[in-house]
Amino acid sequence: MSRILAAVDSGASAVTVLLESATEEERLAFGREIEARLKAMKPEDWWRPKTDPSSALALAALGSMPSAARAAALLSRRDLREKWGRMPLPLALRVVRARSVPWLGDLAGRLATRLRPDEAWQGGWSFVAALLTESGATVSPTEGVVVGWLVDLQQQNRRPFADRLRESPYLDTLLPAVFEIDGIGAHLATTMWDQVAGQWTETPAFPAAVAQLVAEGRLERKTILDATIDRLVRGDRPAWLRPFALLHDELAPTVDEMAAHTLDYAQLLPDAPSAIAGIAQRSLREVDAAGRLELDTLLTASRPTLVRKEKTLVKAQLSWLDRVARRDPSREVLETVAAAFDHPVLEIQERALTLIAKRGAGSDLSWLTDTAANLGGDLPGRARQLAGSSGSSSLSTPAPGPLPASPLPSPPLAALSAPPPVAALPAAIGSASELAEEVVALLHQETSLRWERVLAGVVSLRSTGDLSPVRHVVDRYTDSFADQRWRPRLHALGSALRTILGDPVPGEQGNSPWQRLVDTVRARLRGDDTTHRPPLGSPETLLTLRVVELSTLSRTVPVTTLMATPTHVNGNLDAAVLADRLRQAEAEGWQPWPLDLEQALLRLPRGTSPAVAEGLSSPAGRRFAEWLTRGGLPDPVSSRFKQLAGQSRAYYSGGPPAVARVVVNVAPATPGLLSVEDDLVTRRNRVSVTSYGEPVAIYPDVLAATLPHHREVIAAWALPELAALADQDERGHGTLLPTLAENEGPFGPAMSLALAYVSAARHEPDRVTAVDAFLTLAARPASAAATSASLTPAVRPATVTATHDSLATSAPTPVEQSTTEAAGTSLTALATTAQPSASDAPASHESRESFGASIGRDLGELGAAGMVKLNRVALSLGDAHRAGASAAVWDVLSTALPSLLPTAPRGLPDLLELACLVAAATGTRGELPGLAEVAERKGNSRLLKEARRLRTVLAG
Repeated sequence: MSRILAAVDSGASAVTVLLESATEEERLAFGREIEARLKAMKPEDWWRPKTDPSSALALAALGSMPSAARAAALLSRRDLREKWGRMPLPLALRVVRARSVPWLGDLAGRLATRLRPDEAWQGGWSFVAALLTESGATVSPTEGVVVGWLVDLQQQNRRPFADRLRESPYLDTLLPAVFEIDGIGAHLATTMWDQVAGQWTETPAFPAAVAQLVAEGRLERKTILDATIDRLVRGDRPAWLRPFALLHDELAPTVDEMAAHTLDYAQLLPDAPSAIAGIAQRSLREVDAAGRLELDTLLTASRPTLVRKEKTLVKAQLSWLDRVARRDPSREVLETVAAAFDHPVLEIQERALTLIAKRGAGSDLSWLTDTAANLGGDLPGRARQLAGSSGSSSLSTPAPGPLPASPLPSPPLAALSAPPPVAALPAAIGSASELAEEVVALLHQETSLRWERVLAGVVSLRSTGDLSPVRHVVDRYTDSFADQRWRPRLHALGSALRTILGDPVPGEQGNSPWQRLVDTVRARLRGDDTTHRPPLGSPETLLTLRVVELSTLSRTVPVTTLMATPTHVNGNLDAAVLADRLRQAEAEGWQPWPLDLEQALLRLPRGTSPAVAEGLSSPAGRRFAEWLTRGGLPDPVSSRFKQLAGQSRAYYSGGPPAVARVVVNVAPATPGLLSVEDDLVTRRNRVSVTSYGEPVAIYPDVLAATLPHHREVIAAWALPELAALADQDERGHGTLLPTLAENEGPFGPAMSLALAYVSAARHEPDRVTAVDAFLTLAARPASAAATSASLTPAVRPATVTATHDSLATSAPTPVEQSTTEAAGTSLTALATTAQPSASDAPASHESRESFGASIGRDLGELGAAGMVKLNRVALSLGDAHRAGASAAVWDVLSTALPSLLPTAPRGLPDLLELACLVAAATGTRGELPGLAEVAERKGNSRLLKEARRLRTVLAG
């Protein structure tokens, strides 16, 4: 072994000593050996048990390359670049000083351009900075350089950040770029350990440090203030702008400074994130108080500001305009105030109308007639009254008249676009190249559609001559197919691909999880379902078993067509197509794989006539006919179940622990005909709420496609995760809901609770999924016909029997719901009746509760018990109302409010306000139980105001 390679094996110190004593000719010879060594290294060579070779190799490259370009190329190799931050800098400086090469500055510049923002935490900037300092070279303020500099400063947490900034030789070069490069704020807003204070802090150190340097005169105040405001005007993500907003506050601009930026603040007020708009609003108010703000600038910025969703900001703007109108009650000012009539919140609209009434007393307000149409609730009448009187000095709320003895029916549902028909599955994969492309796409994102097409393609193309594209994918993505324990589905796919490629079959693996899956599939082929039950953790696991079945049986029990490949993207399988596949199997003399056939049967539409199986004589064909004669998968028995409060917090989000949670257990109504049937349908929940339950909604479309005509079962499985969106502030699983709304089956307690919980999700994207599902259900024609005609909700019975939809040919199957006891806690108030979906129930069953009323009853019970936050629910239902589902939203509200009014939980005023808007929009009249008692209480709280307003609207 050569001297340099021996030194590399000995470590960084040995390399340094050798390079210092070598001649330049020897160093260049070492360089050729180092290049050859790096090219020959395998991934495992970088992970020695005791010694990491990266530092020694980097020093060797630094001290032996003939040029900056060659040195940069070696040092930029991924395995070396990741370790720049661990470079022993004193040894690196000894190596470069021993050579005294003229291109050291060029090398430092080349390495600086290779710094990446997402790798700044690795500390590469410290190595580059040492070379820059040693060579005296300057550096360009690229994003990687600036982020690396900032992160390096923040990691030096043993001294105040202001001292670190002041002493940095790159302060004047790199600080301006902090304000100019988008996204830099992300690296200023991280949680840091404050060594001086001895604690973690979420307040960025950057703002106070820069302000201190400004106060010291080290940085020019005007330059920093201009850069700060310019950064705010150009915008970025709210969290990334926070350090600059804090810096603005630290600088505390004077009135003169704020007046110089009037137009900038005016631009921020309507459009900037809430906190930034608040800064602009306060600054402009100070400029206005000093008499230095033009009225036209204020009014122009106010109009779009008054329709922002942040009520606090809008209220502050109205208060400001009130002061302006006091000194200038012109029509121009009052018309600007009227822009708030377009705000979706009634409280804001009322404030604006009251302000106009107060400041416009004695003036001509007839123009209000044209703007009154934008108001909601009882406000249009008050605006017209004001426009008619014009001389009145006040605008009072009229006392409600006597209510009708009996409620009047709600108006029919506004026209909603009918959901589009479910799309057909794309054409089958037709070539090995297309199969390879689909497999790669599947590795990056698993979807039901991709899985079904890939599985069908593997079976149909197994005898294709040229499978080299598939071979390339298997070889390239070996690691993706290797994980047997955590990704068994992909491991099984890799095994199936190797099977069609003719590779050797893997040997037995003892009692590993993978081998247990294989044993399960083989036992099912033998008909041994007693000793090897399928280890289903959720319905989604059935897909995993099917892929294992493909990889296990495709060599020994080949088939030419899969039975379970759906005909539609939601997992539905047309019965005639399945019958044709079975006839093909009979003609070719083979039997379908057991799990493949069972999944096919579970995907058949409800009410399929057994006549479609006529003429089939094979065991699989007879099983198909028997399944159809039975009526398919019976609807299970559903029962509500109350989980007690858990002790742990949400695992991912760190959200608050749930107070309690209502979920749904499902159990088979009759003994199953399929080996997987009982496991698919049976769902029982833990006694307590936890944050680590088995995740079943990771791939929502895969889960839903398992049982496309039994959405209640899928909802019951996913309900704990869906509930966590509301009561543990998690995120991301709501995408399952729109799919379930489009699928078929009874609308039972699990679906109702799922919509109730996700409507109260913390994160807006999840609430949007609940709105989408709600609109889909409301748009189905039968849904409106089944809506209760009475505003007063009927008492829900203890048990109600629901039937199949109108297409069912067999006897009605019960979907029942029972009162359940959990850990000694009575659930009579929470255990209610499962209701069939209005879209699946015959319209003639007028006594049935609509899906909206079912959701409303759940929201009333959950809200009264403090299990969901009603202000979030109001946001979701408000979106559904504005989208045209007003009648369905009224079903929810009119059913929920009687349960909420007695306890008045937080957020109830928001629901009452929304109810007022919906009732006014739909023309609903009648009496809501419990509303009069609240409205007649003494006081002037928002709850009482909204209750009185709703009562006035309902009184007509």
